[in-house]
Amino acid sequence: MIEYKNYLVNWIREEVAKSGQKGVIVGMSGGVDSSVVAAIAKESFPNNSLGVYMPIENMGKDLEDAMEVAKKIKIDTTTVNLTESFNSTLNNLNITKKMAIANIKPRLRMTALYALAQENNYLVLGTDNKAEWLLGYFTKYGDGGVDLLPIIHLTKGEVNKMAEELELPSIVYTKKPSAALWDNQTDEEELGFSYEKVDKYIKGEKIDSLIENKIKHQIKITEHKRRELPQPLDTKSYKK
Repeated sequence: MIEYKNYLVNWIREEVAKSGQKGVIVGMSGGVDSSVVAAIAKESFPNNSLGVYMPIENMGKDLEDAMEVAKKIKIDTTTVNLTESFNSTLNNLNITKKMAIANIKPRLRMTALYALAQENNYLVLGTDNKAEWLLGYFTKYGDGGVDLLPIIHLTKGEVNKMAEELELPSIVYTKKPSAALWDNQTDEEELGFSYEKVDKYIKGEKIDSLIENKIKHQIKITEHKRRELPQPLDTKSYKK
């Protein structure tokens, strides 16, 4: 994992150089994925990396965990409290569906990250791992709206292993993963299966057929998140 981390550091530097930018930014949630990406960001650009806390209402212990990580890796941070923006958006919309409301949060965070990135000439680093990407377990134009996806080829188990080898605070890779879409929400409870099962599925290992079918269904219904936007034929081709 450390050798692969070193590769990622160089890859990020190359991608930033290609873009003509000078650094990177990442949202820090207190989870293992964002913590690992933040550590890689800091190593890639020691003087031009920024971690952002973006509480909506109350991040609770997650904010404490994110701050502990930031202190460990010595990354510069800033806080953007999006509670007022979230409440204002809700007050101006007549929506009742739980997921429609929940997905406002990552989309507000995406907006804040890109505003700060543009202000500093940085690229936005995504925190989706291989399991989340495969399952489409991210918000379209929310946490899925990024410039680079450094840990896209790492399973959840591999991200945990990298966090451990980077000597990050153990709380980030031992607590239950959560997208913090609502109070007491956990990824695995919402999905209906564990990341361990998804990692085994990715590796081609045998898992319970019921869980396998659930994973395949999740992949199918989220395909639209991973493919390019559908486009019609152009004006010269559509009649052929």
